[in-house]
Amino acid sequence: MSYKFQRLREKIRRAVQAGELAGKLPGERELARRFRVNAKTLSKALTDLAAEGLLHRSIGRGTFVSSADGPETRAAGPWLLLIDAEADQPVIQQLRIQNPQAQMSDDIASLRPSYLSQFSAVIDLAAQTPQWLLRDLLVRNIPVVAVGREPRVYSTNAVLLDTHLGVSQLTRDLALGGHRRFLAVETSNHNAVADAIRQAAGRYCPDFCVDPCSAEDIVCALEHGATAAICATAGLAVQTLRNLAAADIPIPQQISVAAVGWDDGEYPCTGYFVAASQQAAAVSELLQQGQGSRPATLWLAGKMIDRGTVGHVPPADAGRAIATALIA
Repeated sequence: MSYKFQRLREKIRRAVQAGELAGKLPGERELARRFRVNAKTLSKALTDLAAEGLLHRSIGRGTFVSSADGPETRAAGPWLLLIDAEADQPVIQQLRIQNPQAQMSDDIASLRPSYLSQFSAVIDLAAQTPQWLLRDLLVRNIPVVAVGREPRVYSTNAVLLDTHLGVSQLTRDLALGGHRRFLAVETSNHNAVADAIRQAAGRYCPDFCVDPCSAEDIVCALEHGATAAICATAGLAVQTLRNLAAADIPIPQQISVAAVGWDDGEYPCTGYFVAASQQAAAVSELLQQGQGSRPATLWLAGKMIDRGTVGHVPPADAGRAIATALIA
């Protein structure tokens, strides 16, 4: 075993030095077949080379060839953050901590190739980044990481919150608390929260109803009998709570408010949150993996936070909510 392990270790080292192995290594099963060894011997050799610094092993991501002028240098160069008015500020702040050279742009249409060439990576936080721009970046071999939304172009990496899981858990708790009329507080052209509420609520209360709503219209929406609101981001939750407070609407006595999203640790309301620092670290990790690997999507699991903004529906309101939902 020891002899085989040593021979294999040196074979892999020579393959790396000769450039036969670069970027992300093939899977361990394929490598074992290639070098005609068993999985235990291969794993021991890879672990030993990783301890020397020749390789970098990441659980769930694979094994990569380390390079002084490779992924680390690219990740350390300036990033361009594509943002819009709806971007989560805690995430932007954490990304700038990860990369102090980072620059931001909310005028995507005016970006020119000569301007883009100075960046080592582009972090896409904007809602409507055109596909032609993403393709142009990839053609120029500039890594792209989509944050908070599914990648629109192949070869784009992504870091996402498991919104469906979070909304499902919140909907279950609200439904068991007697809520039947839900508001999905999202920005225009987005329906991920509304869809997740519908799928989850159907398992607990067939008499449910879901209405889309903006943070600005939250007070008017209450006139139709809604008793619970789930916000798509922490920022929307802050706006929602502010508008309800201005109208002297008690929380959670008259309406329960919850949210999913990224947060800097303050947590505006009860919800399912992932720390913005965790998201920024995931972006950095993807970039450090280098361009030799296939595009990857990292789904980050959040945690439930109780801020006392979710409660049971009072008996009288519960009956009204059910009747309204049935009529609707």
